[in-house]
Amino acid sequence: MATILVVDDELGIRALLSEILSDEGHTIELAENAAQARAVRERLRPDLVLLDIWMPDVDGVTLLKEWGGAGLLTMPVIMMSGHGTIDTAVEATKVGAIAFLEKPITLQKLLRAVEQALVKTAPRPAPAPLGAPLSYSSGRNEVSGLGAAMQYQPAAPVAHGSTLMAQPMLPPLGLASEQSFELDRPLREARDAFEKSYFEFHLAKENGSMTRVAEKTGLERTHLYRKLKQLGVDLSRNKRGTGL
Repeated sequence: MATILVVDDELGIRALLSEILSDEGHTIELAENAAQARAVRERLRPDLVLLDIWMPDVDGVTLLKEWGGAGLLTMPVIMMSGHGTIDTAVEATKVGAIAFLEKPITLQKLLRAVEQALVKTAPRPAPAPLGAPLSYSSGRNEVSGLGAAMQYQPAAPVAHGSTLMAQPMLPPLGLASEQSFELDRPLREARDAFEKSYFEFHLAKENGSMTRVAEKTGLERTHLYRKLKQLGVDLSRNKRGTGL
């Protein structure tokens, strides 16, 4: 995951972007003006900067030019603005910005722009030596050789008496390989047990990312948080070691 600096004079924007990107596993640093942004950039050398154009002291484009002229533009910069024009976007990209996001920023556009910026600047892996086992990447998880062919291939559920057994061949991210649901119980209890296992499965599969789980399950983030709390899902064990 990356260290991302968010520079915006609006507290609400900083808080929102920080929550979303932290949920994706990134380490977030915040600055509300150019002076703070300079200090954070010097101290941490972030992997990516989200930079607002309109700020009270020094605007984002000026700061971008300053970094470029001083040879400090060693990280990708995504410009943001709620009052930007095509000319502003063109000027920003000419002086070094890698992308331009118009406010209000949608979740999909934000995550796509961040992912593309980080991919473009990521170091290329060294070529594998001849004869090395092939690797296969599936989402965020990578397996090699024969294990790739077996990743996430759940078998069909098999009924045993009053218990429904779900038996995936390789459970993702440490989930139990067998989930049992007692059907001889009140409907509400059986449904809650199933929903709890369902959400725990997706949380583990998505490395604890609430944003991605919300997209996968079709729930709003607020509704999802409320649902998980109601079901007693332990969120702490699904969170990655990034201070989430």
